[in-house]
Amino acid sequence: MTQIKTDYLIIGAGAVGMAFADVLLSETQATVTIIDKHDKPGGHWNDAYPFVTLHQPSKFYGVNSVELSSGRKDALGLNQGMHELASGAEVMAYYDQVMKHVFLPSGRVKYYPMCEYNGDRTFTSIVSGEKFSVDVKNKIVDGTYFKTSVPSTHTPNYSIADGVELIPLNELPSQNSPRDHYVVIGGGKTGIDACLWLLNNRIDPSKITWIMPRDAWWIDRKNAQPGEEFFMSSMGAQLKQMEAIATAASMNDLFDKLEAAGVLFRLDKNVRPSMFHGATVSQAEANELRKITNVIRKGRVKRIEMNEIRFADDSIELSGDTLFIDCSARAVPVSETYPVFEGNNICVQTVRSYQPVFSAGFIAHIEANYEDEATKNDICGLVPLPNHDVDWLIGMAAQMRNQQRWSQEPGLREWLIESRLDGFTALTIPNENTPAEHLKVLMGMKEAVPAAAEGLKRLMPEAIATRAKLGV
Repeated sequence: MTQIKTDYLIIGAGAVGMAFADVLLSETQATVTIIDKHDKPGGHWNDAYPFVTLHQPSKFYGVNSVELSSGRKDALGLNQGMHELASGAEVMAYYDQVMKHVFLPSGRVKYYPMCEYNGDRTFTSIVSGEKFSVDVKNKIVDGTYFKTSVPSTHTPNYSIADGVELIPLNELPSQNSPRDHYVVIGGGKTGIDACLWLLNNRIDPSKITWIMPRDAWWIDRKNAQPGEEFFMSSMGAQLKQMEAIATAASMNDLFDKLEAAGVLFRLDKNVRPSMFHGATVSQAEANELRKITNVIRKGRVKRIEMNEIRFADDSIELSGDTLFIDCSARAVPVSETYPVFEGNNICVQTVRSYQPVFSAGFIAHIEANYEDEATKNDICGLVPLPNHDVDWLIGMAAQMRNQQRWSQEPGLREWLIESRLDGFTALTIPNENTPAEHLKVLMGMKEAVPAAAEGLKRLMPEAIATRAKLGV
């Protein structure tokens, strides 16, 4: 068994593991060993579908020390006028370059691809069978907590009759003959992408059936744009969130106010969503999706026959040559939470809503600059991953708590301002050139926080009770 010595052992060379390692290298002199089961760094991006893109601006993604975005805004298409969204191929190339030209040349990183961690400070090469034992001086970092699920590696939770042609959306670009009908199964981000791909490739919307087990609330992408140019939409949306929480009488009223303010929106105004996964969608994309009128809302699929789709209490009939496209995988299927810092282990989780790479970099910064474990865990309060609609509020409460806690730490605000993965903290610092309308928003946010905190006290019992009824 080959012996290795290292300060930190990072399990997973995906987005989280890479973001953590990057900050650790920048702020300490530690040595790092990274292992991953894939051939290339990038984690689940190795298995992603060919037409995948980020659904938030590239400026918010990657590692802190290396820019992913070129700074361009899209001049055409469904993301027109907003910051570019890196493709899967661009993300993979980016992580390969970071590993080759930043991490490995530092002389402090050892990288072992195609290796499986055994759970006892040992790992094994998937290819050669060689075994390695690791003497870890400081911490073991779990960068695999999110267990990101993608269609190509997901097993559907429904049965399929012989002869039914079911593919993950990875295989859509390899289809070379027209079909009478296309059935997209899943209402999440991959379902959205499959529908948009079909529409973009001139499939008549009448030939598409979209199985929507749960409708979702979406984040309007225009409100997630970095920089002063988008201040009124991004920071303005944050103010509107505070105002909605402060004045809402119930959870339904809260979502009505968020929708009226343009913070969240939905596919069909006649259907109230029960899901929230943090998906970021442009209004142009939503308008395309609304061309699909055959949206089936009968719950989850139980079985697919040649000419029939069965649900728990109903079924629908199909005829002709049908291609089924599985998009039923939940991107992040985990719900359990753990202390971020626990003895010699670090479990990277979200400390800001929908921002796993920022969270990884932030946690690495706290690891590098604080000693006391209780203090570190207090600073890195968990923001639960959303699933149900009420999770929007539960996550917001946790995030507001973290923002207040971070404001008490000397130097932490400066780190956030300088962090490329943060995106918005710098916009909250006014200067002599700050426009009056921006100052008005910033002052409004400051004034809205106490009222929003009271609103949280009023609304949280309903949100928690709703989750209890759902058995979660």
